[in-house]
Amino acid sequence: MKKPKPTSNHPVWEYAQSVAQVSAGTILGITMLASSVVAGGLVGLALSFRNLPDVRVLRNYIPSETSYIYDVNGTLLDSIHDEANREVVELNTVSPNLKRAVLAIEDSYFFSHHGINPSGIARALLANLEEGQTVEGGSTVTMQLVKNLFLTPERNISRKIAEAVLSLRLEQVFTKDQIFEMYLNQVYWGHNTYGAETAARSYFNKHASELNLAEASMMAGLIQAPEVYSPFVNYQKAKERQAIVLDRMQRIGWATPQEVAEAKAAPIKLGEITSFRASQAPYITDAVVQELTSRFGREAVLQGGMRVQTTIDLNLQRKAEETVRDGIASIQSQGIYADQMSLVAVDPRTHFVKAMVGGVDYSKSQYNRAIQALRQPGSAFKPFVYYAAFASGKYTPDSTIMDTPVSYPDGDGYYTPQNYDGSFYGAMSIRQALAQSRNIPAIRLGQDVGINRVIEVCRTLGIKSPMEPVTSLPLGAVDLTPLEMAGAYATFANGGWHSETTTIVQVTDSKGNVLLDNTPQPQLVLDPWAVAALNSTLQDVVNRGTATAARLDRPTAGKTGTTSSERDIWFVGYVPQLAAAVWVGNDDYSPIGKGATGGGYVAPVWRNFMTKALDGVPVETFKPMSNFVRP
Repeated sequence: MKKPKPTSNHPVWEYAQSVAQVSAGTILGITMLASSVVAGGLVGLALSFRNLPDVRVLRNYIPSETSYIYDVNGTLLDSIHDEANREVVELNTVSPNLKRAVLAIEDSYFFSHHGINPSGIARALLANLEEGQTVEGGSTVTMQLVKNLFLTPERNISRKIAEAVLSLRLEQVFTKDQIFEMYLNQVYWGHNTYGAETAARSYFNKHASELNLAEASMMAGLIQAPEVYSPFVNYQKAKERQAIVLDRMQRIGWATPQEVAEAKAAPIKLGEITSFRASQAPYITDAVVQELTSRFGREAVLQGGMRVQTTIDLNLQRKAEETVRDGIASIQSQGIYADQMSLVAVDPRTHFVKAMVGGVDYSKSQYNRAIQALRQPGSAFKPFVYYAAFASGKYTPDSTIMDTPVSYPDGDGYYTPQNYDGSFYGAMSIRQALAQSRNIPAIRLGQDVGINRVIEVCRTLGIKSPMEPVTSLPLGAVDLTPLEMAGAYATFANGGWHSETTTIVQVTDSKGNVLLDNTPQPQLVLDPWAVAALNSTLQDVVNRGTATAARLDRPTAGKTGTTSSERDIWFVGYVPQLAAAVWVGNDDYSPIGKGATGGGYVAPVWRNFMTKALDGVPVETFKPMSNFVRP
């Protein structure tokens, strides 16, 4: 915390000095005598409080702060905090109106006492008796701060003495400005809102620096009983309390009669309660909080005042959510018994997640299928096998592969794969085999290049889920997440260049110090010719294969996925600027209906999303195989 030095032209100093001058000489003399006697007595009593905390610890004190999560363009998605919703600001950024209003009602002699103010207690008692209600506090700002930071709320003489002793100590260590800054950032303003900045944003949708006299006086009036005087709870009571603050400011000469009249009459536009608000993109912010917690710990996320810039484009996120809602409704209307859908979109150039939908309705299920649901990808896994084949140097898209019966030893017996329709096409090109999603050629290629090599390719692409080197792996006999699939395909879209797939661009603390920087560091991890061969082949899947329903007005590559158990259907596809994976199924793994395929039901959903996402985006083509040297 900065330690600003009080100056003679400080606005609150000026007003404090004006108050000090109105005191009569006799009263001033009695006050000074009483203060000296009480202060001296308390210094003696301090010896009895050896176990009191050392106020010097506040030199390194960092109040708990709310963490904020933004989209890639700076739009606030969510605020994360524990009990205290707080944003710390410096004293010089707080409106002078609020400083004066707070001191007027809480401690108008703040700049002339030394932590305790016996005469102030007497004056407060007389003023409150005269008005028949509490119009002036007896505790100083310093005493309130000490109570909030160090002491329990119990009411007894021992605690009050400890409060006074600590207040005297605090004033010996810190300047008035430092104490007042800590107070304004620490004080409770109602509705789990702590600190002037957060309260101003909540009550008036303004920064604390922007408050006018009407708003400042209403906010200052809340300190005594925040929930009682909250304008969100009872606007009339808030106005009555505001009038008390303004009258007090006029009586001590801190506001003119005209200023007070104008402030009382000024219309006040309220904001909204900001504590524990719902996230604008809950599946995203849950995923971000999960990642932050794993890196920094839960306490740092809830209390550390982090500023998190995510990779998400909120406009694209809205389109993805709309696509999922409309898509599941369309699928269900066609007699398919699927209750869930997930969609993940990744920018291949950065591997930034641009949109993530973890389910149909977050309010009904917070389970994030995009990152938590491990589902079999079926034939959507085959591109990893075909890439391995192309990268081996033994195959091209036009190489011949046999689609004929085959069996392989498997445990105590044999594994005999079948095609989806039970037929065999005989000799065919690899391009045709992938376009028609034939199973036997994929199994043959997997055996030729080696299942462990296929797993190695998956690891290179960022897939971390467990994999067993079983013969059926090329047909998708493994559980993966939609995020893993989208991230892996994004590397194909980017010509073999890969970065870590992430939802976070950067994390800083409230002072701007960088805690995490996920600036992309792409590396060429795949053979360029083999990727170009795969991109060419996967375009045939869309143009004339199982995914014609995914065609766009631009070069498009992708692969359908349908499990033999009819529990999962997929389409994962891409253009050079965007890759997206869409999964459909049931949380209980029940079958979704005979004849349900990724090409028939999921590809149209993917196309609808990509059409919206690519609106206005220039058409780009994939680099041809002729640009690269074959391995």
